Amino acid sequence: MSNNRTVVITGASSGIGFGLAKAFLAQGFNVVGNARSAERLEQARAQLGNPAGFVGVAGDIARPQTARQLIDAGIEAFGQVDVLVNNAGFFLPKPFLDYSPEDIDSLLETNLKGVVYASQAAATHMIERRQGQIITITAAIALQANIDVPAALPVLIKGGLNQVTRALALELSPHNIQVNAVAPGIIETPMHDPATHDFLKGLQPAGRIGQVEDIAEAVLYLAGASFTTGVVLPVDGGMSSGKW
Repeated sequence: MSNNRTVVITGASSGIGFGLAKAFLAQGFNVVGNARSAERLEQARAQLGNPAGFVGVAGDIARPQTARQLIDAGIEAFGQVDVLVNNAGFFLPKPFLDYSPEDIDSLLETNLKGVVYASQAAATHMIERRQGQIITITAAIALQANIDVPAALPVLIKGGLNQVTRALALELSPHNIQVNAVAPGIIETPMHDPATHDFLKGLQPAGRIGQVEDIAEAVLYLAGASFTTGVVLPVDGGMSSGKW
């Protein structure tokens, strides 16, 4: 992958998003990172070593104006946006009957609207340039449900994102835009209490929890893959392969 490319990453201040920002910077990319809090973005910038190629844009990605601000920031600071990584989202496992109206609204806002608005803003710019890549972080459990992890609503939304990856890949292919997804299994991030790690290891045939670097490797591959589109790539230690 050549230098001087620019990636927009939502949810970039911690966990997978922070790891992606670090990995893209190491490959010579400029990074536009988004999080709800300007303070968290500044903390992330400091942890990354205050790189010149990092711009933070605070705001709720579930709002279309935030999505537009992200793309505009990339254009203003670096000339263009080459890659969008839809990373922002959260996982809320619970029995189906326990989901409240507030839970449903929150999941739809961040996990669905955030992806739609950011992708619309990025695609508008990428169509003009006739090139670009959109990569969405989904979930392996949306490929293969697990009775030990009741999560019907996250599966509903992430499963839809898996499917729209294929549909959007077809729609944007004439504009030389690739659309793909990475579907992580259980990844070691602050989201998971260390006390649950032994249980979580048992959910994956590989017998371990994945690392943020595992996801970054997959995303970096897709960011440079000009002949790969419509792919949902599981990075899950075999969890989505079937019942075991």
